[in-house]
Amino acid sequence: MTYSVFPERDAYMIDDDEYAQEHMKPHKRIHSLDSWRIFRIMSEFVDGFETMTFLGPSVAIFGSTNPNPLNPHYYELTTQLAEKIVKKGFAIITGGGPGIMECANKGAQMGGGKSCGLCINLPSEGEQNPYIDPKYKLEFRYFFVRKVMFVRYAQAFVVMPGGFGTLDELFEALTLIQTGKIKYFPVYLVGKDYWKGLLDWLRNTVMENNNIKKIDFDLIRLSDDPDEIAEGIEKHYRQTKSIENF
Repeated sequence: MTYSVFPERDAYMIDDDEYAQEHMKPHKRIHSLDSWRIFRIMSEFVDGFETMTFLGPSVAIFGSTNPNPLNPHYYELTTQLAEKIVKKGFAIITGGGPGIMECANKGAQMGGGKSCGLCINLPSEGEQNPYIDPKYKLEFRYFFVRKVMFVRYAQAFVVMPGGFGTLDELFEALTLIQTGKIKYFPVYLVGKDYWKGLLDWLRNTVMENNNIKKIDFDLIRLSDDPDEIAEGIEKHYRQTKSIENF
């Protein structure tokens, strides 16, 4: 029971049980909605699995969504690289947006390969890019479902210059491989000058504080050579023949 030393305020006081019940009403309402939300989440997994299973061996390419880059070199390089990768027999998977993702999907179509877009509705990105094969275009509400599709079905990650979203995909893949939660696959960083600061920080700060080990850098491949990357991905796939990573 709640007591007051000011009797004139008693009219405004409620006991603890009543307060708790009032306080929990919005939480109970959210809990009820969450119970139904599981079906929407499940439907995204089902659609994703059914589509991605038929995509075949594939490579995920990540990078900036900026349609007007200060340095267009990496955008042109992305198109060249995607074209070389599909000519090795791989499909290309992107987030379906503009910028580097658009260049990757364009390169896939130029090379005559499958071009997949795992799109997500974001107010900052606008429309999906026009180089996605309709058969392999998926739309997601939930980021975490979309991430599963990238990690499960890609035989390699190619990470071009980008921002938070690109870094998120990069470090999630490295973490899952490092901890053995998924099978190893190549993770390429493209843009030696762009990634130098990050790699220096990982070595000089993170590793120096014993938060990662020197062997962890073996998970990262740094290259600006499209032929080297495409051939490295092909070599890894021929050795493993792995279609799914977990």
